[in-house]
Amino acid sequence: MKVTFLGAAREVTGSCYLIETGAVRFLVDCGMFQGGREAPARNRRPFGFKPRSLDFVLLTHAHIDHSGLLPRLTREGFNGPIHTTAATAELLGIMLPDSAHIQEADARHAANRRKNARAKAALSVLYTVQDAEECLQQLSPVAYDEWLTPHPDVRCRFRDAGHILGSAILEIQIMEGGKTTKLVVSGDLGQPDRPILRDPTLITEADVLFIESTYGNRAHKNMPATLEELAQVIEHTLHVKHGNVIVPAFAVGRTQEVIYHLHQLTRAGRLRNLNIIVDSPMATAVTRLTMQHLALFDDEAKQLADWHAAGRGLPHLRFTGSTDESIALNQIRSGAIIISASGMCDAGRIKHHLRHNLGRAENSILITGFQAQGTLGRRLVDGAKRVSIYGQEIPVRASIHTLGGFSAHADQAALLTWTGGFQRPPRQTFVVHGEESAALAFAERLQAERGWTVTVPESGQTVEL
Repeated sequence: MKVTFLGAAREVTGSCYLIETGAVRFLVDCGMFQGGREAPARNRRPFGFKPRSLDFVLLTHAHIDHSGLLPRLTREGFNGPIHTTAATAELLGIMLPDSAHIQEADARHAANRRKNARAKAALSVLYTVQDAEECLQQLSPVAYDEWLTPHPDVRCRFRDAGHILGSAILEIQIMEGGKTTKLVVSGDLGQPDRPILRDPTLITEADVLFIESTYGNRAHKNMPATLEELAQVIEHTLHVKHGNVIVPAFAVGRTQEVIYHLHQLTRAGRLRNLNIIVDSPMATAVTRLTMQHLALFDDEAKQLADWHAAGRGLPHLRFTGSTDESIALNQIRSGAIIISASGMCDAGRIKHHLRHNLGRAENSILITGFQAQGTLGRRLVDGAKRVSIYGQEIPVRASIHTLGGFSAHADQAALLTWTGGFQRPPRQTFVVHGEESAALAFAERLQAERGWTVTVPESGQTVEL
């Protein structure tokens, strides 16, 4: 048996692992590379295998860095099932067509900028909306904790990862040569004791472990301190500086969590008279979908949902739909909290809001999630004084606040705690899905504190298991 690390190896995005025996070949995740100048070319490079040769795909969750190349996989010949949780399948019904729409829109804009007919003809999309719709037909939803047999030699189940709605840890049993090897793929693990979703499931045994390390070299700020900083920034911006608060937020997970905390702080009397605007069609659709899955919520989130249903003392919350409504928000000079995607500020409506609000000192920008290298969000976090948005140089006069406690990923301590659930060390552990410094640091901690055999694979590396 062998595994090839096709992405998310010494980097965060592009999660994709090819697992092969003499009898079966399948992928775990098929994600898009995001951030940096090389990402578009990497998303277009050959897969390194024939898509038609795959028996099936196992998908940990719906985030685009894990799912975003699935329609391209279908476009190039893969016609097998994509097994994932029911909630992830529903999210993909929103996210993959949206991703395809962005591909088509970007290609049209690029074509309009090309004067040469040959240059225009050379432009192409990764996949179309039709490709995405065809890919959705291959989804095979499964329930948490139920064993699935996608191939006579493979048995697997999806366990709750507590990262976003529908996210999963994979337990995969593979039969080869009369022996069974158990692989565990962590996917993206959530931070425990966080609101809305349940904590990640503890796994007790694995022969081979693939564990993420997005925050493998650092600790998150605790939630009470994060919420206090959130409240202070909002109060000061809205009522002292009389500006706007702009929140770049991932449409899946982060937007819903920010809305949750703003309601919770209002309920506690810490914030008042909030005017919250969610300007992301995808986030609107995902928020509605999230409310249909209350069974996956923790008890605290269910209590807040009951308070919200009672309709007393609520902040003003509205969702924009049309482009005209979104454009109209640029006329608001003060008093608004505008939550918009994308979370790393590299696409979508958030770029327009930053273009109109970054240059004003009375405004605040709240960064609530991981910002990959090469993204606009990362440049803001790193203290850029000027940024280019749609070809226009914008001075950064608004205050930039990074609220690290909001991350949907487990920090180093939480990752180590999760590994404590194993009753015996895995024979092999691969640290993945982390920038090189984070992955190496976490590997060192695992070796020092657990005594495990740990490898940090290179992108494109093939390893015999």
